[in-house]
Amino acid sequence: MKAVQLALRPGLDVAAVTCDGDHAGWSPPEAQPDYRVVLVRRGRFRRRVAGRTADLDPTVGYLGVPSDEEHFAHPAGGDVCTSIRLHPSLWRALAGETDPAARTLYVDAHLDLAHRRLLRAARDGDVDYAVVERLTALLAAALPGPSRPHDADLVDRARDAIRADEPAARALLTLAALLDVSPFRLSRAFSRHLGVSVTRYRNRVRVERALDRLEGGADDLAALAADLGFTDQAHLCRTMRQHLGHPPSAVRRLLA
Repeated sequence: MKAVQLALRPGLDVAAVTCDGDHAGWSPPEAQPDYRVVLVRRGRFRRRVAGRTADLDPTVGYLGVPSDEEHFAHPAGGDVCTSIRLHPSLWRALAGETDPAARTLYVDAHLDLAHRRLLRAARDGDVDYAVVERLTALLAAALPGPSRPHDADLVDRARDAIRADEPAARALLTLAALLDVSPFRLSRAFSRHLGVSVTRYRNRVRVERALDRLEGGADDLAALAADLGFTDQAHLCRTMRQHLGHPPSAVRRLLA
């Protein structure tokens, strides 16, 4: 088995896991301390928990909880999966206090798309906002929750914190903690009330600040990216292209 880490933060680990070979027999029992969401990208395998066996493929994934004692078999050859590990405290913040009743997870088209968008966000490198928000969207597709009142007030408070450049607003998890809500609720409230994701709104604010700086003559794009909290200069360029259709160098010429 080979695991390639895609995103890592305290309590959160997203990895691409490849299992090669043909192992028809069951593995020794495995027990994990974290919650897991495992979605199959290619191939298939089997999982057994508490005497129940599930056949897993791109249409059926699984949810693992710390109490599970798991056995695995690979009678059909290799497979490639996305493994999302969440510390219990982070799981509760994102998904609530209740453990999922079902351990197998039907992967409908909405969840498939949420999975692909999570992988794209991980490739882009914006772990603190885009990856966490895509993860909340994935959990929303897997574990849909009820709507909540007072979304407008919550969104206004989040916007205030982002525009004031509060230190806690530098990551979605800390922003949600500042507002005393779960990232799951904050992300859903933003999409319902404002029509855009928290990540896109935050990036819109950063693009506004980048425009101010470019209009003022800033020419060191690496320094500009660092000042505005982007992962690197490439991240700044991608974000400006998404919002404006132009990279920073072209925007600077337009403003000149």
